[in-house]
Amino acid sequence: MKRPRSTIARTTLARYRHAPAGDRFHVQVRWLTCPIDELERRVPRAGRILDLGCGHGLVSLYLAACAPGREVTGVDIDEHKIELARRAAAASPATSAVFAVSPDGSLPTGEWDAIVITDVLYLLGPEARAELLRRCAAALAPGGLLLVKETDTRPRWKHRLAAFQEVLATKVLRITAGSALDFASSTELGEVLRAAGLEVEVERLDRGYLHPHVLLTGRRPRIPPPDPVPSPNCS
Repeated sequence: MKRPRSTIARTTLARYRHAPAGDRFHVQVRWLTCPIDELERRVPRAGRILDLGCGHGLVSLYLAACAPGREVTGVDIDEHKIELARRAAAASPATSAVFAVSPDGSLPTGEWDAIVITDVLYLLGPEARAELLRRCAAALAPGGLLLVKETDTRPRWKHRLAAFQEVLATKVLRITAGSALDFASSTELGEVLRAAGLEVEVERLDRGYLHPHVLLTGRRPRIPPPDPVPSPNCS
Protein backbone atom coordinates (compact mmCIF):
# COMPACT_ATOMS: atom_id res chain seq x y z
CA MET A 1 0.00 0.00 0.00
CA LYS A 2 1.17 3.52 -0.81
CA ARG A 3 0.36 6.55 1.31
CA PRO A 4 -0.42 9.86 -0.44
CA ARG A 5 2.92 11.55 0.12
CA SER A 6 2.75 14.31 -2.49
CA THR A 7 0.92 17.58 -2.03
CA ILE A 8 -1.03 16.90 -5.24
CA ALA A 9 -2.22 13.54 -3.94
CA ARG A 10 -3.30 14.95 -0.59
CA THR A 11 -5.06 17.86 -2.26
CA THR A 12 -6.87 15.54 -4.68
CA LEU A 13 -8.08 13.29 -1.88
CA ALA A 14 -9.17 16.33 0.15
CA ARG A 15 -11.62 17.28 -2.61
CA TYR A 16 -13.84 14.43 -1.43
CA ARG A 17 -14.09 15.67 2.16
CA HIS A 18 -17.78 16.58 1.68
CA ALA A 19 -18.70 13.24 0.07
CA PRO A 20 -20.64 10.62 2.07
CA ALA A 21 -18.48 8.62 4.48
CA GLY A 22 -18.70 5.42 2.46
CA ASP A 23 -17.55 7.15 -0.72
CA ARG A 24 -14.70 8.92 1.10
CA PHE A 25 -13.57 5.57 2.47
CA HIS A 26 -13.72 4.00 -1.01
CA VAL A 27 -11.61 6.78 -2.53
CA GLN A 28 -9.00 6.54 0.24
CA VAL A 29 -8.74 2.75 -0.13
CA ARG A 30 -8.56 3.17 -3.89
CA TRP A 31 -5.47 5.34 -3.54
CA LEU A 32 -3.82 3.07 -0.99
CA THR A 33 -4.29 -0.13 -2.98
CA CYS A 34 -3.83 1.04 -6.59
CA PRO A 35 -0.59 2.36 -8.20
CA ILE A 36 -2.24 5.54 -9.44
CA ASP A 37 0.99 7.54 -9.22
CA GLU A 38 2.82 4.99 -11.39
CA LEU A 39 -0.01 5.06 -13.91
CA GLU A 40 0.09 8.87 -14.02
CA ARG A 41 3.77 8.88 -14.96
CA ARG A 42 3.00 6.91 -18.12
CA VAL A 43 0.17 9.17 -19.37
CA PRO A 44 1.09 11.91 -21.89
CA ARG A 45 1.65 15.27 -20.21
CA ALA A 46 -0.63 17.07 -22.66
CA GLY A 47 -3.50 16.33 -25.00
CA ARG A 48 -7.01 14.91 -24.83
CA ILE A 49 -7.19 12.17 -22.18
CA LEU A 50 -10.21 9.89 -21.66
CA ASP A 51 -10.64 8.11 -18.31
CA LEU A 52 -13.09 5.33 -19.17
CA GLY A 53 -15.01 3.93 -16.22
CA CYS A 54 -13.71 6.74 -14.01
CA GLY A 55 -15.90 5.99 -10.98
CA HIS A 56 -15.56 8.76 -8.40
CA GLY A 57 -13.08 10.56 -10.66
CA LEU A 58 -9.99 10.07 -8.50
CA VAL A 59 -7.69 9.09 -11.37
CA SER A 60 -9.10 11.80 -13.64
CA LEU A 61 -8.56 14.56 -11.07
CA TYR A 62 -5.07 13.35 -10.23
CA LEU A 63 -4.07 13.22 -13.90
CA ALA A 64 -5.36 16.75 -14.46
CA ALA A 65 -3.69 18.12 -11.33
CA CYS A 66 -0.29 16.64 -12.20
CA ALA A 67 -0.18 18.15 -15.70
CA PRO A 68 -2.30 21.21 -16.60
CA GLY A 69 -1.77 20.45 -20.30
CA ARG A 70 -4.02 17.42 -20.02
CA GLU A 71 -7.66 17.88 -21.06
CA VAL A 72 -9.17 15.05 -19.04
CA THR A 73 -12.67 13.66 -19.58
CA GLY A 74 -13.99 11.04 -17.16
CA VAL A 75 -17.02 8.91 -18.03
CA ASP A 76 -18.85 6.22 -16.07
CA ILE A 77 -22.20 4.43 -16.06
CA ASP A 78 -22.80 5.29 -12.38
CA GLU A 79 -24.66 8.61 -12.03
CA HIS A 80 -23.99 8.83 -8.28
CA LYS A 81 -20.24 8.51 -8.71
CA ILE A 82 -20.19 11.03 -11.56
CA GLU A 83 -22.08 13.54 -9.42
CA LEU A 84 -19.48 13.13 -6.66
CA ALA A 85 -16.68 13.47 -9.23
CA ARG A 86 -18.20 16.75 -10.46
CA ARG A 87 -18.44 18.07 -6.89
CA ALA A 88 -14.82 17.13 -6.28
CA ALA A 89 -13.79 18.89 -9.49
CA ALA A 90 -15.75 22.00 -8.48
CA ALA A 91 -13.65 22.18 -5.31
CA SER A 92 -10.80 23.45 -7.50
CA PRO A 93 -11.87 25.84 -10.29
CA ALA A 94 -8.49 25.43 -11.95
CA THR A 95 -9.01 21.73 -12.76
CA SER A 96 -9.22 20.74 -16.42
CA ALA A 97 -11.17 17.52 -15.71
CA VAL A 98 -14.80 17.21 -16.79
CA PHE A 99 -17.18 14.32 -16.16
CA ALA A 100 -20.12 12.76 -17.97
CA VAL A 101 -22.49 9.84 -17.48
CA SER A 102 -22.35 7.16 -20.17
CA PRO A 103 -25.29 4.85 -19.44
CA ASP A 104 -24.40 2.34 -22.15
CA GLY A 105 -20.64 2.58 -21.70
CA SER A 106 -20.14 4.31 -25.06
CA LEU A 107 -17.06 6.42 -25.79
CA PRO A 108 -17.32 10.19 -26.30
CA THR A 109 -16.68 11.18 -29.88
CA GLY A 110 -13.34 12.38 -31.17
CA GLU A 111 -9.76 11.16 -31.26
CA TRP A 112 -7.89 10.79 -27.97
CA ASP A 113 -4.21 11.19 -27.25
CA ALA A 114 -4.62 8.64 -24.46
CA ILE A 115 -7.40 6.45 -23.08
CA VAL A 116 -7.03 5.16 -19.52
CA ILE A 117 -8.96 2.14 -18.24
CA THR A 118 -8.34 1.31 -14.59
CA ASP A 119 -9.80 -1.88 -13.13
CA VAL A 120 -12.90 -1.99 -15.32
CA LEU A 121 -12.47 -4.90 -17.73
CA TYR A 122 -12.93 -7.61 -15.09
CA LEU A 123 -16.59 -6.50 -14.89
CA LEU A 124 -17.12 -7.52 -18.53
CA GLY A 125 -17.27 -10.87 -20.25
CA PRO A 126 -14.65 -11.83 -22.87
CA GLU A 127 -16.65 -10.66 -25.90
CA ALA A 128 -17.71 -7.33 -24.40
CA ARG A 129 -14.18 -6.76 -23.11
CA ALA A 130 -12.61 -7.39 -26.51
CA GLU A 131 -15.17 -5.20 -28.27
CA LEU A 132 -14.53 -2.31 -25.87
CA LEU A 133 -10.77 -2.54 -26.37
CA ARG A 134 -11.23 -2.57 -30.16
CA ARG A 135 -13.38 0.56 -29.98
CA CYS A 136 -10.82 2.26 -27.77
CA ALA A 137 -8.00 1.40 -30.15
CA ALA A 138 -9.98 2.85 -33.06
CA ALA A 139 -10.65 6.06 -31.08
CA LEU A 140 -6.95 6.84 -30.54
CA ALA A 141 -5.18 9.58 -32.43
CA PRO A 142 -2.11 8.46 -34.41
CA GLY A 143 0.59 7.75 -31.84
CA GLY A 144 -2.02 7.71 -29.06
CA LEU A 145 -1.84 5.41 -26.05
CA LEU A 146 -4.35 2.97 -24.57
CA LEU A 147 -3.34 2.34 -20.95
CA VAL A 148 -5.08 -0.62 -19.33
CA LYS A 149 -4.45 -1.18 -15.61
CA GLU A 150 -5.88 -4.48 -14.40
CA THR A 151 -5.17 -7.12 -11.81
CA ASP A 152 -3.37 -10.08 -13.36
CA THR A 153 -4.18 -13.72 -12.64
CA ARG A 154 -0.63 -14.31 -11.36
CA PRO A 155 0.73 -14.71 -8.77
CA ARG A 156 -2.21 -16.80 -7.69
CA TRP A 157 -2.33 -15.64 -4.04
CA LYS A 158 -2.48 -11.99 -5.03
CA HIS A 159 -5.18 -12.76 -7.58
CA ARG A 160 -7.31 -14.52 -4.97
CA LEU A 161 -7.05 -11.53 -2.66
CA ALA A 162 -8.05 -9.13 -5.45
CA ALA A 163 -10.96 -11.35 -6.47
CA PHE A 164 -12.23 -11.48 -2.87
CA GLN A 165 -12.09 -7.69 -2.62
CA GLU A 166 -14.05 -7.25 -5.84
CA VAL A 167 -16.70 -9.77 -4.77
CA LEU A 168 -17.07 -7.70 -1.60
CA ALA A 169 -17.34 -4.45 -3.59
CA THR A 170 -19.80 -5.69 -6.22
CA LYS A 171 -22.00 -8.19 -4.42
CA VAL A 172 -21.90 -7.22 -0.74
CA LEU A 173 -21.19 -3.49 -0.40
CA ARG A 174 -22.59 -2.65 -3.86
CA ILE A 175 -20.10 0.18 -4.36
CA THR A 176 -19.11 -1.05 -7.83
CA ALA A 177 -21.63 -1.75 -10.59
CA GLY A 178 -21.28 -5.24 -12.01
CA SER A 179 -23.06 -8.56 -11.77
CA ALA A 180 -20.31 -10.91 -12.95
CA LEU A 181 -16.56 -11.00 -12.45
CA ASP A 182 -14.26 -12.31 -15.18
CA PHE A 183 -10.56 -11.66 -14.63
CA ALA A 184 -8.44 -11.84 -17.79
CA SER A 185 -4.72 -12.54 -17.76
CA SER A 186 -2.27 -9.96 -19.07
CA THR A 187 -1.47 -12.42 -21.89
CA GLU A 188 -5.10 -12.49 -23.03
CA LEU A 189 -5.44 -8.72 -22.87
CA GLY A 190 -2.19 -8.24 -24.78
CA GLU A 191 -3.42 -10.50 -27.57
CA VAL A 192 -6.61 -8.46 -27.90
CA LEU A 193 -4.68 -5.18 -28.08
CA ARG A 194 -2.27 -6.52 -30.69
CA ALA A 195 -5.16 -7.84 -32.77
CA ALA A 196 -6.58 -4.30 -32.67
CA GLY A 197 -3.40 -3.04 -34.33
CA LEU A 198 -1.60 -1.64 -31.30
CA GLU A 199 2.05 -1.99 -30.31
CA VAL A 200 1.93 -3.41 -26.78
CA GLU A 201 4.17 -3.22 -23.70
CA VAL A 202 3.39 -5.02 -20.43
CA GLU A 203 4.66 -3.87 -17.02
CA ARG A 204 4.19 -5.27 -13.54
CA LEU A 205 3.19 -2.54 -11.07
CA ASP A 206 2.58 -4.71 -8.02
CA ARG A 207 5.83 -4.29 -6.14
CA GLY A 208 4.85 -3.22 -2.63
CA TYR A 209 1.18 -3.98 -3.24
CA LEU A 210 -0.96 -6.93 -2.18
CA HIS A 211 -2.76 -7.04 -5.54
CA PRO A 212 -1.22 -8.26 -8.83
CA HIS A 213 -1.34 -4.92 -10.66
CA VAL A 214 -0.28 -5.01 -14.30
CA LEU A 215 -0.24 -2.24 -16.90
CA LEU A 216 -0.65 -2.84 -20.61
CA THR A 217 0.25 0.11 -22.83
CA GLY A 218 -0.94 -0.10 -26.41
CA ARG A 219 0.29 2.50 -28.88
CA ARG A 220 -1.46 3.23 -32.15
CA PRO A 221 1.21 3.51 -34.87
CA ARG A 222 1.66 6.91 -36.39
CA ILE A 223 0.56 7.23 -40.00
CA PRO A 224 3.74 7.03 -42.12
CA PRO A 225 4.43 10.07 -44.28
CA PRO A 226 3.47 9.70 -47.94
CA ASP A 227 6.16 8.80 -50.43
CA PRO A 228 7.75 11.92 -51.93
CA VAL A 229 6.48 12.90 -55.35
CA PRO A 230 9.31 12.74 -57.90
CA SER A 231 10.38 16.13 -59.20
CA PRO A 232 9.63 16.65 -62.88
CA ASN A 233 12.59 16.26 -65.19
CA CYS A 234 13.10 19.72 -66.69
CA SER A 235 16.16 18.84 -68.73
